Amino acid sequence: MSGIIGKKVGMTSIYDTEGRNIPCTVIEAGPCVVTQVKTKDKDGYEAIQLAFDEKKEKHTTQALKGHFAKAGVSPKKILAEFTRFEAGHTKKFGDVLKADVFIEGEFIDVVGISKGKGFQGVVKRHGFAGVNDATHGQHNRLRAPGSIGASSWPSRVFKGMRMAGQTGNRRVKMINLQVMKIIPEKNVVVVKGAVPGPNGSYVKLERWS
Repeated sequence: MSGIIGKKVGMTSIYDTEGRNIPCTVIEAGPCVVTQVKTKDKDGYEAIQLAFDEKKEKHTTQALKGHFAKAGVSPKKILAEFTRFEAGHTKKFGDVLKADVFIEGEFIDVVGISKGKGFQGVVKRHGFAGVNDATHGQHNRLRAPGSIGASSWPSRVFKGMRMAGQTGNRRVKMINLQVMKIIPEKNVVVVKGAVPGPNGSYVKLERWS
């Protein structure tokens, strides 16, 4: 299987064989249940749908109740599709996938939703330096973006201009994160580096090769 759904637990650090301290992210990966197997003949493409984390039945819609009942599983919070998997796979309804789908040392991609920071100015959003000096008539505009357009030509602002706006709260993929450690009995995967999103947020872990 190419991937699994997980929940970000937090960050820690471990020592490698050379004694270096490596910052890592701890992810609770699984157990995930196969709730749908899509085929090219019926759905137009091949994919495996996984479900993760228990959900109260009273908070589940009737449509999803029927969907989970067909797979013979209890209601889940998160559904995600994986389209990259080994040829000739034998996954079927109700199969359970755990953290041991990965092996220590391999590289994976982790997809999550970054922390939302609301409406921010150009200094925080794009790293503008600001003026840092109040001379030459500068007044109360230290963190302003300054001029954003040209003159009579092109008489407009170019698309993509870095300006203030919504920051964070978007889909982010971190690629080539190395799996440093796997604790199968606790369904824990420890990856090297940072993962998008706050603690407790859901992420997708996928093989990139």
